[in-house]
Amino acid sequence: QVQVVESGGGLVQTGGSLRLSCAASGSTVSIDEYGWYRQAPGKQRELVASVNSGSSTNFADGVKGRFTISRDYAKNTVYLQMNRLKPEDTAVYYCRITSRYRNYYWGQGTQVTVSS
Repeated sequence: QVQVVESGGGLVQTGGSLRLSCAASGSTVSIDEYGWYRQAPGKQRELVASVNSGSSTNFADGVKGRFTISRDYAKNTVYLQMNRLKPEDTAVYYCRITSRYRNYYWGQGTQVTVSS
């Protein structure tokens, strides 16, 4: 089992920045991939960015060039740096951890609100 805790959300103005953190605990040796997802009201949850055990990253088209993802292996933590935020980035952001055995673990989510 892996426990997932997100933090770092909040209210920011358009053009501002936030950094989200996703901290894992428990069976961390089994972790393969971290992914950040978001869900806006009335919309489906979507992938924002991910990083795997080989440090390969993937980004949604709408955040490329604005968001970066980094992984601290020693701390079992992944960070999502969000720059030049837009109102359409407003959503609840979730961290999902995928284990080597293809088990998925979700955090409770953190709210990001971008005011215009």
